[in-house]
Formats: sequence, C-alpha cells, structure tokens
Amino acid sequence: MESVDEAVAGIEDSSTVLIGGFGLAGMPSELVDGLIRHGAKDLTIVSNNAGNGEVGLAALLKAGQVRKILCSFPRQADSYVFDELYRAGKIELEVVPQGNLAERMRAAGAGIGGFYCPTAVGTPLAEGKETREIDGRTYVLEYPIKADYALVSAYRADTLGNVVYRKTARNFGPVMATAARTTIVQVNEVVPAGTLDPESVVTPSIYVDRIVRVDARKYTVEGAR
Repeated sequence: MESVDEAVAGIEDSSTVLIGGFGLAGMPSELVDGLIRHGAKDLTIVSNNAGNGEVGLAALLKAGQVRKILCSFPRQADSYVFDELYRAGKIELEVVPQGNLAERMRAAGAGIGGFYCPTAVGTPLAEGKETREIDGRTYVLEYPIKADYALVSAYRADTLGNVVYRKTARNFGPVMATAARTTIVQVNEVVPAGTLDPESVVTPSIYVDRIVRVDARKYTVEGAR
C-alpha cells in the first residue's frame, strides 16, 4: 500500500477489529490514526488493554468510534479515556483473561470450534458458560474470537508480505494475523522478496493482506489525571 489511509480504506462500520500491542509496545499507532481519519464507527475492538493516555487506541476511543472492547486490562494508571467512557455508559466491556484472549484468537486462526480451559472457573467471567469436568477438574468452554480486520505492527516485511517482529513488540501480532478476514500490517521497512531469512519469518505472507511502510515513531504518554 502507498499510504496508511489506503491501507485502512474499506473498514466498515460495526466491524470487529483486532489491534495488536501490549500497552504501547507493538501498538500499530499509525494504522489506528488512519482508522480515526477513516471514520468507521460502532466498532468492536479486541486488544490487550484499553488504551494509554490519549494516543493510539485511546485516541480511537476518545473519537467515539468504538461500541465495545474485549481486553484483559481495561484499567491502569493512564487508561482514563476508557474509564470515563465506561463510567458514562458510552462503551461496552468484555474482560477476557490474557491467556484466554490469545488462545481464543489462536483457535480462530487454527479453525478450532472451541476449547475447555480452567481459567475463570468459579468467577463472574464464567457465568452463563458451559462447564465440563475432565479428570476431576472443572473447565469452561471458550469460543474463538474471529475478526473482520487485524491491525498489526511489525518490524520488517518483504514484498510478498512475510513478516518479522522486533523483540517484545511481537506480542499478540502473530495470533491476530491468523484470526482476521483481512490483516493489515505496518512495518518500518519493506525489503525485496527473498531477503528475509525464512527461519526468522514469524507471520508468513498467507496471513497478510496489506502491508504499509511507516516511519518509526515514539509516543510519549502523560501521567494519569
């Protein structure tokens, strides 16, 4: 893709969008900024947390484009945008334990219809869900998280769309790339096909639909209000 705006073009209202990142590490901030400019609304967002400060995902929330968010850590010191929206009843929240979040997306990518997990047994997060006892232990049935789009940040891609990541910025990128109908990846560098060591490729091109090069940028987040 020639630009971020072109990469996110076509994302429809009411889409389910996976957004990579662990806090700001691996956050596809340029793609999120493009999504804000694009203006798609009533979105369901799946991410590790609910945004930091007023940049990236938090900026998308502040723009009023998100109807519901599924995440593991909705509240932290700098998640005041989400906190204010939630307390005002302007956004829905589904809390998903972090391991379950990753596994539910992995299951979607692997074509698995569901899996049993002991996490959340006996807590409000298991209310209304099917349970089963296996070898004397109770498990909760969890279903895959499938999405219309995944926005992923990576380090480098080749022109075919094979992707490598940089250290902890990898986090949820690989599983999200497999779980969406359309995967959009921002990278700092695009290299010719055949340049990348095949052994270092984490997300193969079969899972990548659009790639766009962006300049490396560091966000700073002010303290909590």
